[in-house]
Order: sequence, then C-alpha cells, then structure tokens
Amino acid sequence: MLDEFIQKSLQEDLGDGDHSTLACIPEGAQGKASLLVKEPGILAGLDVAKRIYQLVDPDIKMECYKVDGDHVEIGDIVFEVHGSSRTILSTERLVLNCMQRMSGIATQTATVLEKIKGCSTRILDTRKTTPGMRFLEKWAVKIGGGENHRFGLYDMIMLKDNHIDYAGGIQQAIQKTQQYLTETGKQLKIEIEVRSMEELEQVLRQGGVNRIMLDNFTPEELQTALKMIPDEYETEASGGITIENIRPYAETGVQFISMGALTHSVKSLDLSLKAKF
Repeated sequence: MLDEFIQKSLQEDLGDGDHSTLACIPEGAQGKASLLVKEPGILAGLDVAKRIYQLVDPDIKMECYKVDGDHVEIGDIVFEVHGSSRTILSTERLVLNCMQRMSGIATQTATVLEKIKGCSTRILDTRKTTPGMRFLEKWAVKIGGGENHRFGLYDMIMLKDNHIDYAGGIQQAIQKTQQYLTETGKQLKIEIEVRSMEELEQVLRQGGVNRIMLDNFTPEELQTALKMIPDEYETEASGGITIENIRPYAETGVQFISMGALTHSVKSLDLSLKAKF
C-alpha cells in the first residue's frame, strides 16, 4: 500500500518531468539537504520518507538523528540526505507533505493523551481521513500514542444512526446483522451507536453486540449510562468531544473515546528541507 501510494503521488507531482530541476541542475550533480524542524511536536513519517528515497533512487543516503514518536523542538535536525541533487529536489514536496501531515496528527494525538493522563480511557481515531492517505493518518495516530478504530467498512460492523433508521429500528438492525454474519460466516465484531437512554435500553434488551457507542452524551449522561451497561459490553463515547472538554468524559471510566478531530482538521507540523553546502 505504501509503495503504491508513493508511486501514484510521484506521478501526480512529476507528470512528464520536474522541469524546474531539469532546467538548471545538471545530471550527475550531487547534493546534501537537512530536514529542519520549525515547530515543536511529535515526529511521524520518517519511515515513509526513507521508503520514498529507496524507491526513487536506491543510491540516496540518509543519516537519521530522530525516530518516529520523538518529541522535536524548533531547530532540531531530523535527518540529512545526500546523493543526486535532482532526486532530492524532485522528492522534496512528497517527503514534506507526508511528514508534515503525519507529524501534525501524531502531535494532536499526543496532546489529547496528555489531557487525559491518569485515566484508563483509550483514544481512537475514526474514518474521517483524507482519501488515499488513511493508512498514513492512522499510522500517525498510533505513533502519537492513540489506537486505530476499524480501518474501513470491511473489518468491523458499526451500526450507526442511519443504519438503524433504514433497518427499521435497533431490534431489526441487530437481528439482520446477526443473520448476515451467520449466512456469510464472517467473524466480525458488532458495534452499535445509541443516541439516548431509551435507545441504550433497547440495545441492552436485544443484546447481540460487542460494543456500545454513546453518541453526543454529556459527561453526566455518560456516567449514568455506564452504570446501566454490563461488563460484557465494551463502551465508547463519541460526538462533541474536543481537546478542551475531553477530561470529564475520560474520568467517567468509558473504555474508548473516538475523535474525528485527530485526523480531519489537523494542522500540519512545520518542517523544511534545506540544501546544505
């Protein structure tokens, strides 16, 4: 998946050639460059950068001074690269785009975790990711200390409000899902979203799911709901939870909190690739 992503991204950027570089940099010219940190945060995407250089030009050499997951400060040098000047220039934007985006996500995730330090709640990402970059963004969440929810629509069943409404209600949605799993022989966990105490009671009466997501509950409502849910069910809170208000949610003891904000609206970390002489 990574190699395919790199190849498609390079084709998107290069087209029929990096004419800025081809115009003024002679073939065979050698150069050096350093990746400079311009903003504090958590580093992510270094392994992606390594693979970009390996695929484009195996003769490129990298000397790394940091690893993914390291906290970096302004002025830190992450790595030095030396080899073909043309390769360094033509791959510069892809390396930076990946590392800046991934480092921003890792930094955001680490910031969230710091807010709930001492709580047992685990932080999950969502499918609110950039098309084509989901695996990179979920990778960055893990580097930042979070955990991945389902990767896509195929590796877990998640019955959300629209599924329930289209199916005709909670009972019908669960029953149809169990029948589907029996008929297909698939071994998938079932999660169901509830929007109210009444829906929670319906789920508990019906049973047959693995995890209950409590959507848009206040911390006080969440605490009340958790007292109703037997230990056999995993519990997850989502909806309206931000870095600013997450602590009271985590203090309820809910097992998971999922946050689309880990990936969908993150500011990239400021990094720069600078030529060395």
